[in-house]
Amino acid sequence: MSALSAARSLLPRRDDYDLRPTVLRADVLAGVTVGVVALPLALAFGVSSGVGPAAGLVTAVVAGLVAAVFGGSSVQVSGPTGAMAVVLAPIVAAHGLASVALVTVLGGLIVLAAGLARLGRVVTFIPWPVVEGFTFGIACIIFLQQVPAAVGVAAEPGHNTLLTAWDAVREVLAGGDWAAVAWPLCTVGVVAAIMVLLPRLHAAIPASLVGVAVVTLAAEALQARVPRIGALPDSLPAPVFPALELGAARELAGAALAVAALAAIESLLSARVGGSMVQAGPGVANVYQPDRELVGQGLASVASGLFGGMPATGAIARTAVNVRSGARTRLAAVVHAVVILVVIYAATGPVSRIPLAALAGVLMVTSFRMIPVRTVRVVLGAGWSSAVTFMVTAGVTVAFDLIQAIEVGILVAAFFALRQVARGAGVHRETLPGPAQPGDERIALFRLEGAMFFGASERVLSQVSELSITDGVAVVVLRLSQLRMVDATGAKALGELVGGLQARGVTVLVKGVQHRHRRLLTTVGVLGELRHERHVHDHLDDAVAHARAHVRKAAETADTPPR
Repeated sequence: MSALSAARSLLPRRDDYDLRPTVLRADVLAGVTVGVVALPLALAFGVSSGVGPAAGLVTAVVAGLVAAVFGGSSVQVSGPTGAMAVVLAPIVAAHGLASVALVTVLGGLIVLAAGLARLGRVVTFIPWPVVEGFTFGIACIIFLQQVPAAVGVAAEPGHNTLLTAWDAVREVLAGGDWAAVAWPLCTVGVVAAIMVLLPRLHAAIPASLVGVAVVTLAAEALQARVPRIGALPDSLPAPVFPALELGAARELAGAALAVAALAAIESLLSARVGGSMVQAGPGVANVYQPDRELVGQGLASVASGLFGGMPATGAIARTAVNVRSGARTRLAAVVHAVVILVVIYAATGPVSRIPLAALAGVLMVTSFRMIPVRTVRVVLGAGWSSAVTFMVTAGVTVAFDLIQAIEVGILVAAFFALRQVARGAGVHRETLPGPAQPGDERIALFRLEGAMFFGASERVLSQVSELSITDGVAVVVLRLSQLRMVDATGAKALGELVGGLQARGVTVLVKGVQHRHRRLLTTVGVLGELRHERHVHDHLDDAVAHARAHVRKAAETADTPPR
């Protein structure tokens, strides 16, 4: 692929859209549906992240539109998400609300650079138990974040969610003001009941929006004194580039990197899930391009930051709603952004009266829906290593940090993977081919298989050395043709084995050096340790014949009387 064609593959194209009436109608209906579903989520995630509901709406519109146009998925819906709210809350607490715009823009530029550098396939290297543990941990955090609002206790975002939830419950139990707690608890209960029961009557009904509307009307009718969303802007703010100071950029670099990592990982996972849900066919533009997706998400976060929003990612739940609603092209995601834009310009008055506890109820139900029980059961039943990786990742996510959770989860998964690979490495002593001949007992033929790397080389080669010494072997033949992988540590250990055996008077022959391993073995000095270049053979029969010749020559020399 030429540089020009590679660049074009990252840009919007005419065939991203299908304007035939049937497809157009399906996209518009799907966009309206997902826009209605996304509205309460945008408000809720804005509140839970600490940046406010207005920023959530702006992000849903600006980032949702830009990602839809420039992204790499035909059905992906982007905007504020629970995972990003979890990452952003401590950033707001540590650096203040003014830092959000700069963090959002810097994070978007990092994601954009990753897309231009063709790093979109990196997400495939994240093990499945890590992804599921990460998702489980995020769901737990989202639920715990809503506990203070659900019991009517004010809490500062950004602190440890488990401790904050516990403190809120303890404050309620100690205070004993059950009248103040009753309203938010009832609000959460009604919203949750509607979200659970209403889809059973008709799946197309936007249950979260209905639940929020019902409790808002009830609160207005009864003049309930409950915390509300509050005033919202009735238009999009003008774009403003955040002040870029070297000191501030250096201080926020770590936060921006965390935001970028999460945005890239979650967006690519969501796009991959969305792509797998769509059946390719006429009228379906199902092209999932990971590199273009990163470019689109990077531009979306940059645009969101300029308009006063928060970092955006692909949203798995909204993408799933989009697909199930019949979306065919990215036009559906564009319509979703337009629907929320209409709300900003025409309905911010009623929206501002929504009780915060109603949004808490929406997110609590959403958090449970993020945890498929069957998936958790499958992960835990897939083996001890998968279960431990899942639980460690989920635990670190809740107790510490999302990015640390991914890092720790990958390390745990890598440990178990290396352990499994090391177990697959082995050495087997084989009988010599052909009829037995005198002196064969002094020849040891070893087949090395699996991976000769730092995790297995010491164990494998110690077995060869011990067997060679205890049996009084004079010639050792090492069959290397079954080695799938050799690293520098394994090559060095092989060289030490050869040198050690030869220092004890044992002749070493090597058979079956693969072409891909020859350069490393030569560079590290394995082949150079051999006494003669003819001690390297391509065929087993030649190596065994050479070994028998050595034994015969040694026997003849021993039988010849000295002169």
